[in-house]
Amino acid sequence: MRLTLDNLKNTEVFEKANIQLPAFDIEAVKKNTSENPTWVHFGAGNIFRGFVARAYQELLNEGICDTGIIAVETFDYEVIEKIYKPFDNLALVVLMKSDGSFEKTVVASIVDGVTTKRGTEEFDMLVGAFENPSLQMVSFTITEKGYALKDHKGEFFSFVNSDLENGPDKGTHAMSVLTSLVYKRFLKNKTPLALVSMDNCSHNGDKVKEAVITIAKEWQQRGFVPEEFVEYVSNPSTISYPLSMIDKITPRPAEVVKTNLEADGFTDMDVVVTSKNTYMAPFVNTEVSEYLVIEDIFPNGRPELEKAGVMFGDRDTVNNVETMKVTTCLNPLHTALAVSGCLLGYTLIADEMKDDTLKKLVHQIGYVEGLPVVIDPKILDPKQFIDEVVNERFANPYIPDTPQRIATDTSQKLGIRFGTTIKSYVDNPKFDPSSLVGIPLAIACWLRYLMAVDDNGEAFELSADPMLETLKETMDKIHLGDTSADIRSILENSNIFGTDLYTVGLGEKIESMFLKMIKSVGGVSKTLKEYLK
Repeated sequence: MRLTLDNLKNTEVFEKANIQLPAFDIEAVKKNTSENPTWVHFGAGNIFRGFVARAYQELLNEGICDTGIIAVETFDYEVIEKIYKPFDNLALVVLMKSDGSFEKTVVASIVDGVTTKRGTEEFDMLVGAFENPSLQMVSFTITEKGYALKDHKGEFFSFVNSDLENGPDKGTHAMSVLTSLVYKRFLKNKTPLALVSMDNCSHNGDKVKEAVITIAKEWQQRGFVPEEFVEYVSNPSTISYPLSMIDKITPRPAEVVKTNLEADGFTDMDVVVTSKNTYMAPFVNTEVSEYLVIEDIFPNGRPELEKAGVMFGDRDTVNNVETMKVTTCLNPLHTALAVSGCLLGYTLIADEMKDDTLKKLVHQIGYVEGLPVVIDPKILDPKQFIDEVVNERFANPYIPDTPQRIATDTSQKLGIRFGTTIKSYVDNPKFDPSSLVGIPLAIACWLRYLMAVDDNGEAFELSADPMLETLKETMDKIHLGDTSADIRSILENSNIFGTDLYTVGLGEKIESMFLKMIKSVGGVSKTLKEYLK
């Protein structure tokens, strides 16, 4: 049996497989959405289907809402062609519990999946949705790169520059397409709208705001749009850009879930790998834990998502929650496990949590060094949050998350994940940054990781990172057994760490740790054990 709208009528099959079905009239919701759309979402990937769309379905099931979500893909059109269309926009969401059991739900809150290919009926429909005064929010899970307009030199990417020169009707970049659609709304009725980033990056709403206003100003300077449009997207009473914090581990589709669903009688559950290297399937496997906190500024109203577990607060609250997660209670622990796990031969985060030394590393970074300086956001308790991360989430053997995946783009993360805590130690006279142990160890592990040789002396492939070529100019000169190593150019780079690590008293300490790690085969393990007695 395939996952299709027609087959949802075979309720006995789903009941036998213990799969929860939508409890609302799908056709009526589709019709209502066509007439009065309220929510458009850019980024049709797994965290959207497995978290955002599933949470919203709770409101549809309860009759609190009567319109669905229109999903838009701006980057990888194959996602719509190969995953959305063949399965009637349905998703089978599988929550993977720590006891090995699965909680399965068919999500039908996504009423349509479209691309941003211009000149199509789909795009015309998208324009119509933006022009409709009923539209309340546009949300995004397009990754941090999706908002970037400029390269590391501060110059517009060539494709962005083309969008600026060609005007609103020919844009291809996600933010250019978005701004052009907002311009359609401006021309039609000037009604308000909230643009809500749900991406896992710092100050995400500000990234949308900067991109949209920048593009609007560039178009205005070239005569494509009036000054009034720039004012429209700059005024929070007409266009708002709420901050948010999202947290839910959603790894690639797992073979064990595919096998389970096939045993339930489902066919065509194969994982699709697109030409742009997107991994998706008709199902989404994900952990049970989930958090979404959003700044409550919606000038045209919003769905009552708090009734589905979403939390709302002011800007300071969202900032503090995001800071708590990204700088203390989850992300720095993930990064430490990622680089050390690659060196020690691990392929699952859950397996790393069985290693007493790595558990001590996580405890040192999170509980001992991070919690004393984190700001309590009140809406979530930091200690309870980190307890859940360490004892339940990371330790869940049924979440197939890998250190190799998490090690991607590490150079872009260190300034937030470790640099923020280091700065807190510098700024607070009660603390001495040179007393830190876990964070310097994690940074030393990252440098050791960049040598692309594991602790057994075997070569391995580094995960993608935009600074890899630059970093390897230094690290390729260093080999196991060396008694000296010049890594100063990296450790003093404030663009990486947010500060010069030598000026805060950590540079020499990390150098010493690193030299012990490269002394011989097994040096990483020995060094971690030495410092984490």
